[in-house]
Amino acid sequence: MAKTETGTGTGTDIGGGAAPDWRAWQESWDRQQEWYLPDREDRFRVMLDMVEALVGPAPRVLDLACGTGSITDRLLRRLPRATSTGVDLDPALLAIAHGCFDGDERVTLVTADLKDPGWPELLPHRSYDAVLTATALHWLHEEPLTALYGRLGALVADGGVFMNADHMPDASTPRINAAERAHRHAAMDRAKAAGAVDWAEWWQLVAQDPVLAEPAAERFTIYGEHADGDTPPLDWHVRTLRAAGFAEARSVWSSPSDALVLALK
Repeated sequence: MAKTETGTGTGTDIGGGAAPDWRAWQESWDRQQEWYLPDREDRFRVMLDMVEALVGPAPRVLDLACGTGSITDRLLRRLPRATSTGVDLDPALLAIAHGCFDGDERVTLVTADLKDPGWPELLPHRSYDAVLTATALHWLHEEPLTALYGRLGALVADGGVFMNADHMPDASTPRINAAERAHRHAAMDRAKAAGAVDWAEWWQLVAQDPVLAEPAAERFTIYGEHADGDTPPLDWHVRTLRAAGFAEARSVWSSPSDALVLALK
């Protein structure tokens, strides 16, 4: 099974009932996220291109705020000699990740709070070739995000990379931003009318599953409905990562609203 360093267990025996179809839950999470981010696979593709280019085909990877393991899933299909440590605090999403990677010795899953200064001590390794995260760190305000980047500066091996794909808006272009947002939301409305499931509806489905209902309830106790974080612009991420000890940092992919920042140690 996927190894567990601390936290919720294997996922296949949560609540003592029959195991859900974990892969179906993983895929439904991906579809729900794609409703908000139709170019989600593009950022993953570029992210893995840069992993392979900079640290090779068999990297030790930290999947930061891993959720259900979307990055790890794509990493192992693209680079089967890679290993991945997934870290998250969400018990429901981690339950799905445990179920999906059950039996895969390349994957270790860790329950940890990224705002806790001691979270790196829970990891099985002291350094990683690549730390990857997508559409997750906007849950943090700038102060804890700055502190997190500082810890990553020590965690990424020399010559290794950190990549964060997230919302990085440019406040200096309000008309462009408004037009892009209107166009994107019109497409989302059309997809919703065709049956797409949004965030709230997805969690309602999770709460109806007899195995996932308990970790889902625990998840909302931890986070509430949604965390209120910050979305600083790309140049903030570049400056902050350089201050954290990375030698180079810049965008390697962008959309009208999001960017993928890469920092090289």
